Amino acid sequence: MQAVPTALDPEPVALSTPEGLPVEDPPFDVGLSLEELTGLYEWMVLTRAVDAEFVNLQRQGQLALYPSCRGQEAAQVGCAAALRSDDWLFPQYRELGLFLMRGVPAAAVGSAWRGTWHGGWGFAEHACAPMSIPIGTHALHAVGAAMAASRLGEDSVTVAFIGDGATSEGDVHEALNFAAVNSAPCVFYIQNNQWAISVPLSRQTRAPSLAHKAVGYGMPGVRVDGNDVLACRAVTEQAARRAREGGGPTLVEAVTYRLAPHTTSDDPTRYRSQDEVDRWERLDPLPRYRRYLTHLGVWHTEVEDRARARAARMCAELRDSVFDAPDVPPAELFAHVLKEPTKDLLEQSGLLLAELAREE
Repeated sequence: MQAVPTALDPEPVALSTPEGLPVEDPPFDVGLSLEELTGLYEWMVLTRAVDAEFVNLQRQGQLALYPSCRGQEAAQVGCAAALRSDDWLFPQYRELGLFLMRGVPAAAVGSAWRGTWHGGWGFAEHACAPMSIPIGTHALHAVGAAMAASRLGEDSVTVAFIGDGATSEGDVHEALNFAAVNSAPCVFYIQNNQWAISVPLSRQTRAPSLAHKAVGYGMPGVRVDGNDVLACRAVTEQAARRAREGGGPTLVEAVTYRLAPHTTSDDPTRYRSQDEVDRWERLDPLPRYRRYLTHLGVWHTEVEDRARARAARMCAELRDSVFDAPDVPPAELFAHVLKEPTKDLLEQSGLLLAELAREE
């Protein structure tokens, strides 16, 4: 069993250099087939293409809002690739790569941002909780689900996806502490993209890193290069294995960067410099991993062509589903709250329907 650390290496775990070369003396064996190696790249290409289509749809007035994940594809795809299909995922709202890899249709995500279906559809069928807009509250849900799985005798793992800003929220502190005390099989996966809207990481903590916070809760903390898809996969796989074997939770800090605005309503030029963005653009995870595959001799143009064709189909399906989609009937506000509606819920539903009838 891995011992609880008292100190952490300040350098994130990496299996490739920023130039896309394998690191010397890697901390993990890659151990993936050709199909698995190229498959990770395809998922990153898909995520970026669909992400761009979401932004286009919002700009055309088809979505109320959209938070781009551009730049964070490796952190999401690498993590998702390490998990089993019955491991429950508790996302925030920027985890598009996670949703796509789990099999959640892009149209289901689009319906949530358009508001044509309450909370989206197709999430629970793929062991994925709905998107959580409130910051950090879903971390508690992940711990509760992990404890429930343990009591049911299951060996599944839950993963709470949080941002660097969420680590300043009380709910996340409570979740971390409760998970550690109860040895819950839960992984806390922080995508540290450097900015909580306009607040930089330096205003979130004085700790050497977010992973260092794990020591105070009595759990392992690991920093990983969030732009290295293979490293993210390896670290998540290790954390999930530890949880499955009864070792309790792990805190993972994936160090990455949000290349796009916080949402389509944000103007990041007001709080961060173009030099900073340019520096992180040079660390873009997609060309980095493509260079890595080229170095291994497994890169070929068919990989790119296949990924682009698949992305085009997925974007077309998304657009067909979202564009000018009808609004959800207001009565459905009450249809999916409780399996057996309470008296109060029925009264509220009746009041709404009566009010709508008077307006017709």
